[in-house]
Amino acid sequence: MGSMVRSYSKINAADQARLEARRKTFKRTLIIALSSFALVGIIVAAVVGTTVHNDKSGGGSNEPQSMSTSVKAACDVTLYKDTCMSSLTPMVGSTGEIKPEDIFRISIQVALQELAKVVSYFSGGDGGLVAASDGMSASVVGNCRDLLGLALDHLNMSLASASGVSSLVDAVVDLRSWLSTAVTCQHTCIDGFLESAELVQMHDGVQNRLQSSTELTSNSLAIVTWLSNILSTFKLRKLLSHRGDEMPEWVSPGDRKLLQSTDLRSQANAVVAKDGSGKYKTIGAALAAVPSNSNKRFVIYVKKGVYNEHVVVDKTKWNVVMVGDGMDVSIVTGNLNVVDGTPTFSSATFSVFGQGFIARDMGFVNTAGAIKQQAVALQSSADLSIFYRCRIDAFQDTLYVHTNRQFYRDCNISGTVDFIFGNSAVVLQNCNIHPKKPILGQQNTLTAQGKIDPNQNTGIVIHNCTIWPGANLTSVQTYLGRPWKNYSTTVYTKTYMPGIIAPQGWLPWVGTTAPNTIFYAEFQNYGAGASTKGRVNWKGLKFISASQASKFSVSSFIQGGKWIDKTIPYNPNL
Repeated sequence: MGSMVRSYSKINAADQARLEARRKTFKRTLIIALSSFALVGIIVAAVVGTTVHNDKSGGGSNEPQSMSTSVKAACDVTLYKDTCMSSLTPMVGSTGEIKPEDIFRISIQVALQELAKVVSYFSGGDGGLVAASDGMSASVVGNCRDLLGLALDHLNMSLASASGVSSLVDAVVDLRSWLSTAVTCQHTCIDGFLESAELVQMHDGVQNRLQSSTELTSNSLAIVTWLSNILSTFKLRKLLSHRGDEMPEWVSPGDRKLLQSTDLRSQANAVVAKDGSGKYKTIGAALAAVPSNSNKRFVIYVKKGVYNEHVVVDKTKWNVVMVGDGMDVSIVTGNLNVVDGTPTFSSATFSVFGQGFIARDMGFVNTAGAIKQQAVALQSSADLSIFYRCRIDAFQDTLYVHTNRQFYRDCNISGTVDFIFGNSAVVLQNCNIHPKKPILGQQNTLTAQGKIDPNQNTGIVIHNCTIWPGANLTSVQTYLGRPWKNYSTTVYTKTYMPGIIAPQGWLPWVGTTAPNTIFYAEFQNYGAGASTKGRVNWKGLKFISASQASKFSVSSFIQGGKWIDKTIPYNPNL
């Protein structure tokens, strides 16, 4: 995965030109927005100031009395208020007011500065961490370097997009997604040190090393979420919806026509074939030919065959379309796994980091077997990635929906423990989900969602899918999911659930219950396993209404109309 660490460009010339145009066009909106932000900021700050005064009555305060009320208001919405105040105060100063959108930008800057120090530490600089040259330790440290590089990329993209109120309005969904990803990548690095006895002793030190950068990134996410709520309150989105210079859709009209084509294979830029009938014999070789950071679609046709490769779609390889001859005939396979010394994050047969990736009619398999525990078939960290008519097959941890926005349609997904897991914003629609027989002593769980921060816009949504036992599954009860992290979010809507689903529905991660902060929901599911009478009595389990469920449609939850529309067939609503 070493090739993955190259950074995204912060912003290209075309994007910069569009930002400049929007700044001029939205001058009036800018004034309205600033007035709204300032009003809300002053009101919130007044409440905060009163509370602080009451809490500290009778004692002295170290805070300057002239501290910016806007900074106080912004920091009050964060999870780490002390870190927020101590990081922003030196940057802002103690006199005068500052606009909330400027506070947001500064919060990203301080998070970037702190994270850059940690990246240097994981690169061995200034007496930093140096792992063994091989084995699990080296892989985990290498993964941390890559993951922290991804976090830096997403902070840089966020900073570039937050260049003014007008562009902030347009980019708020992107910003929340990218900052959610930056938070998750740092925590994934930390979690890697829990995967072996050799590494556990390093875990606390790594966690402490990353504490400041994770808190600062979380604070930026909280502030943009707050600004997003203000935008909704003042209905500025409606005002902006009538502008004349609409942002371009993720996929251009020409590319949409290409993707809808039934003859997509004949229009491929690269052909991969085991029998030598294409230009390339390996998928990796074809990916190497993809231009870096290109806004043009690059189509790779993978002819039928079994390709035993460890494939990584590098984060510089944008807008790749990979099409096979069918999910059961164009297959990428591997067997990397935790038991044999590969960390979960590195075990994926097929990993995707390049934004805008689409796979169609492909199979992704990890053959390590149940006895080898965590062994990923497909891992995606790619923003705006689509998987259509694909087979994803392994045992424990089959599909790692790691970060960013993802969509799966008409896919066959099979596994045993936590076999759909991660912390992306993802919808699985019209998919077949097949739990298989686990090893003795294990219990099947379909999902393990890893939302870490309440401000993340992440979760797993399973819509109009069919759960059906794999060929060798008979008496083992299966659970809909278990809460991997404290804010775990998973929603099942209009999905068929057979009798293999345990009456309790959901399984604790540890102990006998779950954190009150999770959000698990069921809506209009059917079948013998869909009965809610015996479900666990958890505060975080909801049986939601149609209006609540609509928030988890493709159009609402992942804004699918802006990037999925006309690329593949899908249902935007419930």
